Amino acid sequence: MSTPEPNTGLERLYRESGWTLRQLAQEINRIGTERGTPLKYQEPSVHQWLKGHMPKESVRPLILEAFARRLARPITHAEAGFPAPPKELISHPSTVDGLLDLGRQDMDPSRRSVMGAALFSVALAVPNWPDVVGRMEMVGSGKPLRIGMADVDMVIAMTDRISELDDQFGGRHARPMAAAFLVNTVAPYLRADAPEHVRKAMMSAASFLSYLTGWMAVDEGLHGLAQRYYLKGLELAGASADHSTYCHILRGMSVQAADLGHGAPAVRFANASSATSPKSGPRMSAFVSGQQAHSFAIAGDRVNALRSIRETERSMEKAESAAGTFGGYNPATVAYHTAQVRHALGDVAGSISSLQLHFKLRDETDSQRSELRFSSMLAERQLEIGHLEAACNTWNKVLDRHSAMHSDRLDRHVAMIPSLLNSYRANLTARETRERAIQALVS
Repeated sequence: MSTPEPNTGLERLYRESGWTLRQLAQEINRIGTERGTPLKYQEPSVHQWLKGHMPKESVRPLILEAFARRLARPITHAEAGFPAPPKELISHPSTVDGLLDLGRQDMDPSRRSVMGAALFSVALAVPNWPDVVGRMEMVGSGKPLRIGMADVDMVIAMTDRISELDDQFGGRHARPMAAAFLVNTVAPYLRADAPEHVRKAMMSAASFLSYLTGWMAVDEGLHGLAQRYYLKGLELAGASADHSTYCHILRGMSVQAADLGHGAPAVRFANASSATSPKSGPRMSAFVSGQQAHSFAIAGDRVNALRSIRETERSMEKAESAAGTFGGYNPATVAYHTAQVRHALGDVAGSISSLQLHFKLRDETDSQRSELRFSSMLAERQLEIGHLEAACNTWNKVLDRHSAMHSDRLDRHVAMIPSLLNSYRANLTARETRERAIQALVS
């Protein structure tokens, strides 16, 4: 067997990264865990890749993403000395066909593991507003279908119902419904004959449904899949000249990146959201600047984080109506963002105070899933400053309602409880809470 030639492209990226072999292996393993496929690569494997041995096909995207995160730019297969990816991984050029393909794969049980393995990309290329306005293809369906505003209203109403189910029970069951609705009803509507104002209204409705489906994919930990839905949503929002939804999707992409701990893309998406935000009043300004504050804090930019959270507070003081913005941004959400900024900047006690204020300000319209997730955060931070009894009390309230919520993000919080309480097993309350969490994970 001939000895392979050294991979000069991979070697060049490795030198540019400044990593050791061990650090590169650790980052690849970390991304594998994020994707849901834990890996245990060590220095010898990386050394072999540099010498020309080709990594497994399933591992190559992880290597590219590791370098992209380190070097803050997209990295191609060719640049790393890898063969081109299979054609099925290349995005379809048509917005409608791409949405159909995405939804059909998402609905197919045999493809769910493949779809779920898609990686969150820090170097994702997001279409700019001027590039997507009016870009929607006029694709003939071959069927004499014509739609009106009643069909648009139906799509909006169904999206609202799916969103309510997601808030109440989590995305694990609601997302397949959304994917099926996209494929079977909404995509054909996008190809139907309609007056221009109806056609744009339908694209706008489809845009938000695509965003919601991506948001639910985030709840399941399917971050690469979520990004693909978000991109389709951006294309549809731009094509329908819907500034509000375009801004909202970019903000959602920033939320996703910030929650994963990726400060630079979180800031990039939040700033892009701000730049395209419609001028609709102080509540929308707070909606955007609150996320900018969280993103800056994750990125370690203390000055801009504190400036942005002050802007958020000032805007919310001026806001009078919840109309004109998605998400019903309210004082409770400001308190949550303040908590996230404080925690990211090292003020754990202040973060706890802001989270407690958040719960005082919540009302019955707020998501039940977010209540349980944020309560889990509160418990983790209470334990972080040594308040064991308070943390266990908060966790027990979460465990009381955990079984009714089908959310991967919440499950991950619950899964942390046994290890966090492992060193406190001499304490009866901690021991009982730990056992409840273990039982909750197997039931």
